[in-house]
Amino acid sequence: MKARSFHGVSSIGQEILLVVVILALFAVVGWINPRFVSENNLTSIFVGNAYIAVAAIGMSLVIISGNIDVSIGALIGVLAVISGLLVTNGYPVWFAWLAPLLIGAAINTLVGCLIAYARVPSIIATLAMLSILSGGLITFTGGQWISGLPGAYQLAQFRLLGVPSPIWFMVGMTIIAALLMRYTAFGRSVYAVGSNPEAARASGIGHASTVVKVFAIHGAIAGVAAVLFATQLQVIQSTTPVGLELVIITASVVGGVSILGGVGTVVGSTLAAILFAAIGSSLIFLNVSAYWLRAVQGVLILATVLADMARRRRTG
Repeated sequence: MKARSFHGVSSIGQEILLVVVILALFAVVGWINPRFVSENNLTSIFVGNAYIAVAAIGMSLVIISGNIDVSIGALIGVLAVISGLLVTNGYPVWFAWLAPLLIGAAINTLVGCLIAYARVPSIIATLAMLSILSGGLITFTGGQWISGLPGAYQLAQFRLLGVPSPIWFMVGMTIIAALLMRYTAFGRSVYAVGSNPEAARASGIGHASTVVKVFAIHGAIAGVAAVLFATQLQVIQSTTPVGLELVIITASVVGGVSILGGVGTVVGSTLAAILFAAIGSSLIFLNVSAYWLRAVQGVLILATVLADMARRRRTG
């Protein structure tokens, strides 16, 4: 009970702080350069980075369970290419959308089994998968980009009620994941396993099965992110997006998910992903080098981890 109270207070406080920072950023940069808050730029901020926010949802579940996945960037790149190859080789659009979810879940189920049953540390298992996926992607495609994508395939370019579909996916999946983690037995088991594995086992919670389920769900969510990534442009790059895994992990941690596990919510990770996108865009409008975004991300993740450790010591 004590640990759960801690997770709720710290996460809500982090979410409120992120909302305040996002609003302040829009207000200040918009005052300096009004074009920053134009409809086109705001759409670019939310739509162009929605797939990162979606991927951060699955990453948050993994970190809350006490693990980490450094292969997520490579996985999204591979799944995007698979989706593009399917649709350009005559397979139905719906199958090209669905296949990445199933393949992502299958790949990460294997990773989850290695971690849960073979006791391979998650950092090692996912680092190995990162090498396999990255190397396999370049070898198979030869670095050639995929083009000739049909219009019906461009899911990220669709609109519903005037709102771009990536925003619907980002908001909808955040709400579903938040409800899953807060109000279901599975969600409580993920927090328990990440907070205190031994206590979870003593309470009858299956540690191994929970970890495998978390990675399977994470893989399926990565499939959704991959489809959004693949369909936002007219071509699909056949290389792994550089630094994507770092951005996704950082969004989860800065969003209030403790790197030590057992604490956090998916709402915070979505807000953090939006914040990073807004910071990156603001640097352009302020004529500041975009490379400063990496430095800002590093400072934010370090400050968040230090604050989390301080909170844990106070509540310990």
